[in-house]
Amino acid sequence: MLPAILGLAGTVLSSDERAFFGAVDPAGFILFGRNCRDRAQLRALTDDLRALSGRDDLPILIDQEGGRVARLQAPEWPEFPPQRRFAELYEKAPISAIEAAWVNAQAIALVLADAGLNVDCLPLLDVAHPGAHDIIGDRALGDEPMRVAALGRAVLDGLGAGGCVGVVKHIPGHGRATADSHKELPVIAAGADELAVDLTPFRALKDAPMAMVAHVLYPAWDAQCPASISPTIIGEVIRGEIGFDGLLMSDDLAMGALTGTAGELAAAAVAAGCDLALHCSGDLADNESVAEALRDLGSEARERLTRAMARAGRGSGDYAALAAKRDALLALL
Repeated sequence: MLPAILGLAGTVLSSDERAFFGAVDPAGFILFGRNCRDRAQLRALTDDLRALSGRDDLPILIDQEGGRVARLQAPEWPEFPPQRRFAELYEKAPISAIEAAWVNAQAIALVLADAGLNVDCLPLLDVAHPGAHDIIGDRALGDEPMRVAALGRAVLDGLGAGGCVGVVKHIPGHGRATADSHKELPVIAAGADELAVDLTPFRALKDAPMAMVAHVLYPAWDAQCPASISPTIIGEVIRGEIGFDGLLMSDDLAMGALTGTAGELAAAAVAAGCDLALHCSGDLADNESVAEALRDLGSEARERLTRAMARAGRGSGDYAALAAKRDALLALL
């Protein structure tokens, strides 16, 4: 099994993609708007990917946060509120906010599970900070670490109740960044004491099944390598200080924060300690470069993947009732 999660180009597998994916057996796939036309098409695609892999527990990821980050778009799929709404409700009614975040996440999971998707790249545990770039913005669950942790736990558990595995991101914290890592490498100049604040939600949810590492440079920890390709940050901060022992993936290696070929970056991420390299472009040449650069998934990473995916596919719930409950709670605002 290839230690990578890869994107694909369109709404169906091309003959070249089918041959390539069948040969290299990536650990999982990630889908974007370009892959999602309607419900019947999307379900056929996810069924096809599982049949090709031969794994019922194949992770098929998507970014369905709500608000401006939603790969499944209306009117084919329901809209969900941005995560900031739950932080705003927490100011007025903490228990109601936690319940609203839970039922909203469970509703998201039901929509995803119906489409054959079993991993959602949510919740964000990035602590918001004034003056930061808006790339996080209303995607954040607030600016107080324990509040972010409480709401993040509700989101993670709600996804699980609906049958999906959550991915906490962007470990060890993207909330201070003053640049968009999709376009350039953010540098967070805060000292270790300040950064400890941003670790708090990740430490509180260190038992999460999966986490995504930020493409951010933290000179207080490593002045040379961003977190996603830093053995120091992954080993000493994420695995050490935070204590996270779940499946660890890089953020998308096709983003503008990093320079190098797809293969070079994938090799660097895995060598630094990521279990899986995430490459989302869907470009076949990029995917081939990743495959050429990586060896087989190691036993420890394989065990983490198996453990994480054991949480998928056992959800239930009534979407309409969950959405109505969420809306009634958010109406308290």
